[in-house]
Amino acid sequence: MSRRLFGNLALALIALFFGLFFFLPIWQVLRGGFVDREGNPTLVYLFEVFRNRLYLEGLWNSLRLAVCATGASLLLAVPLAWLADRFDFPGKRWLTGGLLLPMILPPFVGALGMQAIFGQTGAANMLLAKLGIASGVDWLGGGFWGVVAMEALHLYPILYLNAVAAFANVDPQLLEAAADNGCVGFRRFRRIILPLIMPGIFAGSTIVFIWSFTELGTPLMFHYGRVTAVQVFDGIGEIGNNAMPYALVTVMMAASTLLYVVARLVFGRKAYAMTSKAGVAVTAKRLRGPGLVAVMAAFGAVVFLSVLPHLGVIGLATSRAWYATVLPTGLTGQHFEAALGHNLTVPSILNSVRFASLAVLLAMVMGVFVALVVVRGRGRGRWLVDSLAMLPLAVPGLVLAFGYLAMTREGRFFHFLDPVRDPTILLVVAYAVRRLPYVVRACVAGLQQTSETYEEAAASLGAPPLRRFYRITMPLISANLIAGGILAFSFSMLEVSDSLILAQKTQFFPITKAIYELSMLLGNGPTLSAALGVWTMVFLGASLLVASRLLGKRLGALFRV
Repeated sequence: MSRRLFGNLALALIALFFGLFFFLPIWQVLRGGFVDREGNPTLVYLFEVFRNRLYLEGLWNSLRLAVCATGASLLLAVPLAWLADRFDFPGKRWLTGGLLLPMILPPFVGALGMQAIFGQTGAANMLLAKLGIASGVDWLGGGFWGVVAMEALHLYPILYLNAVAAFANVDPQLLEAAADNGCVGFRRFRRIILPLIMPGIFAGSTIVFIWSFTELGTPLMFHYGRVTAVQVFDGIGEIGNNAMPYALVTVMMAASTLLYVVARLVFGRKAYAMTSKAGVAVTAKRLRGPGLVAVMAAFGAVVFLSVLPHLGVIGLATSRAWYATVLPTGLTGQHFEAALGHNLTVPSILNSVRFASLAVLLAMVMGVFVALVVVRGRGRGRWLVDSLAMLPLAVPGLVLAFGYLAMTREGRFFHFLDPVRDPTILLVVAYAVRRLPYVVRACVAGLQQTSETYEEAAASLGAPPLRRFYRITMPLISANLIAGGILAFSFSMLEVSDSLILAQKTQFFPITKAIYELSMLLGNGPTLSAALGVWTMVFLGASLLVASRLLGKRLGALFRV
């Protein structure tokens, strides 16, 4: 098979897959929001979204959440990325590694820990009461600021990784030239550094904003229902008779796309490209004295804030009781045993392993095809293939999950995949589509670092293309493929929107749906959820550690639109 024929075949398969399981669900959502029951085009439902006070409030609150979470993430990530790039200090590897800890805990699980610490009867209020300072402080702002805090603390590592990579690519020779011309200090940062790092900052900010704007699990856990994502979730049972959930999802998707395009235009005009990446290694300044203390304190403070939800979850999971006390009382391991022995948790863990494993296999096959077309292909459509593979990062998971429900309704071609009967296929496809960008970016990085001369040498010796692929190419990119697969598997295991929406029968619950259902139970439900959350922390933490060891600084490229 010639390279051109292989490229065309790969392009056709990719287009078919995305057409059926990416664009078709989106089309179903748009169709449901703009067509009435008789099949006639209408704007009534769309206008109703903006006439209804509840829907308007949900959109406004979703926008506020996204703006606040993105702003807080920027305030946390960018200064720390600059300090990490500019200075060297003792314990730097441990402190910068600690910044990635929030990624090992899904925010909707961390909400349990935040409530234990900052709830009305949480540890913070009990401490203030003991000190006689105040009592009953609403730290979580009725749920709003709790969601903002959890989203910011969970997502700022994505911005940090992008910012670190952006700072590393700034050529020191440009900074030296600016200093020679009297441009130093903050002026140099504003005129030289900021324009050069803006593309990387924008890439991370886009993911943080869209994620926060469409987040479902965290508002549910904080019982903050006045956001569009929760309103859509509450209307799922009515999608056969009510077009408003379609209209809400359409408006949410349109808002995400519009805000993305506007930001792209605003930042894109002021973004400057360097002729090459940093050609001279940056020499980090060794800190001593007060400067060392200040920088270490800054990193330590952010790390401490980041692990507060983790500590809260661990406290809930390891204590006999933690209600209206400063500290948990009575250490015990019975919650972990109960979590693994509950009739809901063990099947959910097995379900998640099965769904995620199949999804990773599908994502790895598709990812290798895409990476080969992007890096080794010769056609003009390579940029289009690369853009298609990255689109799932920019489209909310809630939109796709709702689209899958719409395309499998009775009377539709894909009704045989109805998740009410069995969501396995849809969950596998949803997980694969959502995590495909991680595999693609990892494979692209591996292929870009692998010279084609090895494959050309094998071809000159008569090796056919397929044999060259599995004997030469695959071993050379195996580390990158494994890293991308590990991340895809881990995040698929902890996927929230798809799991909450598509898994509707107990026997098919993934682990995230089980955590949510357990948290709603009275009695020991929250402690069982926390114990199950600790198991997910251990699992995802180990996965990220392995992936970071394999990819190093290239880990940040996986979280870039």
